Amino acid sequence: MKIKKQADLISKMTRKELLLDLYITQLIILLMAVISGSFLVESFWDPDLFFRFEAKWIVLGAVNGVAVVLIDILLMNFLPDKYYDDGGINTKLFSGMSYWNIAVVAGVVAVSEELLFRGILQTKFGLIIASIIFALIHIRYWTHWYLIVNVLVLSFWIGIVYEWSGNQLFAVMAMHFTIDFLLGIYIKKKFDQQHKKGLNDGYE
Repeated sequence: MKIKKQADLISKMTRKELLLDLYITQLIILLMAVISGSFLVESFWDPDLFFRFEAKWIVLGAVNGVAVVLIDILLMNFLPDKYYDDGGINTKLFSGMSYWNIAVVAGVVAVSEELLFRGILQTKFGLIIASIIFALIHIRYWTHWYLIVNVLVLSFWIGIVYEWSGNQLFAVMAMHFTIDFLLGIYIKKKFDQQHKKGLNDGYE
């Protein structure tokens, strides 16, 4: 019941309020990552371990991100709409954004969340714990069992890519960015098409 009330509260927020809340949340996550990483992960500030920029890992992350998006879009068009009902939050957030703004949001989320959940939690406590905590903080998806399973599977997928890459943060940041950016564009375009169709229907 409490989850439903929180979801209802979020759904009543304006687009600007949602965006501000998102940035504040990501700032908190980033600060948590930097502070906890300094204490929990001895090699946190070692660029040769965490922040080695290698094109092959970025490509690996991006390819996996595209795969996630393609599967998600396929399922969106195959499953009933209620399976992806998050209260209209993502539509409200992305529908009025420009493409560059979607890219900024996707970049901020990818950096802060992957730094904490993969860079700190998975490195220190392992794949399972990090993946479960990642799913738990996405509270707006708790309103439907499918959304919970969806975000949990995604979290494990990202975590596996992190391990596969040899704990390279740029790989999972690229994956997370690709997912959020492409799905943000998809949501925006879908909303624009529906809005345009509604306007055209109004003239008939």
